[in-house]
Amino acid sequence: MTKILDSPTFNLIDEAWIPCIRNDGSKEELNLVEVLLNAHGLRALYGETPLVVASLYRFLLAMMYSTYGVPASTRSWRKLWQAEKNDAMRVEEYLAKWYERFYLFHPERPFYQWADGATREKTIVDMLPELSSGNSGTLFDHHLENNVAYFAPAQVIRALLLVQTFSVAGGNGLAPRDSSDAPWARGVVFLAEGDTLFQTLMLNFMPAEQAGFHQKEKDIAFWESENPFIPDRAIPSGFSDYLTWPIRKIALAPEEKNGEILISDVVMGPGLKLEPAFINPFYHYRIKTDGYKMQRFNEDRVLWRDNASFFSFHKQDTFHPPRTFHWLGNLVADEIVDGSQSYRYMALGMANNQAKVDFYSAEHLPLPVAYLQNEKNVDGLHIVLEAAENTRKKLYGALAKMATLILSPTADDPEGHQPDKKDKQNMIDHWSAERQYWASLEVHFFTLLRDLPSKGEEAITQWDKALQNSTWSAFNYAAKMAGNDARALRASVRAQGQLASGLKDLFS
Repeated sequence: MTKILDSPTFNLIDEAWIPCIRNDGSKEELNLVEVLLNAHGLRALYGETPLVVASLYRFLLAMMYSTYGVPASTRSWRKLWQAEKNDAMRVEEYLAKWYERFYLFHPERPFYQWADGATREKTIVDMLPELSSGNSGTLFDHHLENNVAYFAPAQVIRALLLVQTFSVAGGNGLAPRDSSDAPWARGVVFLAEGDTLFQTLMLNFMPAEQAGFHQKEKDIAFWESENPFIPDRAIPSGFSDYLTWPIRKIALAPEEKNGEILISDVVMGPGLKLEPAFINPFYHYRIKTDGYKMQRFNEDRVLWRDNASFFSFHKQDTFHPPRTFHWLGNLVADEIVDGSQSYRYMALGMANNQAKVDFYSAEHLPLPVAYLQNEKNVDGLHIVLEAAENTRKKLYGALAKMATLILSPTADDPEGHQPDKKDKQNMIDHWSAERQYWASLEVHFFTLLRDLPSKGEEAITQWDKALQNSTWSAFNYAAKMAGNDARALRASVRAQGQLASGLKDLFS
């Protein structure tokens, strides 16, 4: 079945495989040299899923560090930034030097693969979390593990990057004791975003000390090493090592069908474990008594609710924000990048339960420089977000009152019957009013985020109005869902009174 290739085939430098969005909005798959040399003419990357997109950014960042080395100073970084494009000579010299290592199918050193120790026979489906495999459910796709699926080399490269970026301990059919989480597996990945792909790569291309790396061994990418698993280690040596960390040993098994090379089978095994306590420079952490807790995606909690904490560099005992944001703040403070320019950030990743992927997400949110430069602006943002949470609590109290009285009209009497707590919560969840509340606030929050540093109290006044309007809109939505029979109407009137009193306490 497997074709043993006696000559190198499909070089990433020459063959198109990276999905890109040009500045004019058109989409095209490009090869590696085209992407690096024309990054200033590209807007962004795209892919089959947010996980693929994140994996592609991670790979291209690895290429930046491999090509240029770690930025020695802000002066050297500024020189490259001001050129507004990658250095063609440096890029071409690097790719020429390592050209052989970028063949996806090479008889000795295929790209990002290592056969020694890869003993578990798998299919390409095992490499893609959006497909069904093992105990994972199907996410948007309905390939099944017992169906033979063949993939072309371009998609297989993206799958290869994805496995090394997002595999979870115990995933890919490996026992948890034999594996650990890949570098970006559990938390939300935060990347600063510019107007072009070049700007985005540069804004996340930071010095090693900025990210907390203390280099001990030679820092090289996977493909530069004669044996990327030696020395055995659990802490990356630097950015190149970290961004190409081999969490799995993988060997593809290509087949020739009708003159095409296709891949269905792979061999996989455990690679280097990553120290669980390693601080990811692209994550946001809350600092608790029992250690650092990474920001995760939560289906029931929109990400912008935690926005203030992402910029809270001055609250060092409470938060450890993404180092990319801190780096951008330093660049603005040193007047290396334009502080008046509008920046954004990407939040990419997945939510998982043990080795099972529940969902994945991609959000693009504003990154106002004013919050990177001024602690008072961040503190003000904390206050208005706390106000939103306090208002949400008043809404929930009113919903709980309405549900209680619908289920048990005598619940407020001294000897009245109290409804079952689960029944009450199920009713509240069915109304989904809190989801309506947060959804309706989102556009107002982005306006607040823009206006708070310059308009102050005026912006807060508008936010307070939005909080109250969203609360009443969500409550009325729930009351309508509750029905119009006598019991529901009486319950909604009582709950309405409670909500009005609660809002008065907050906003009077």
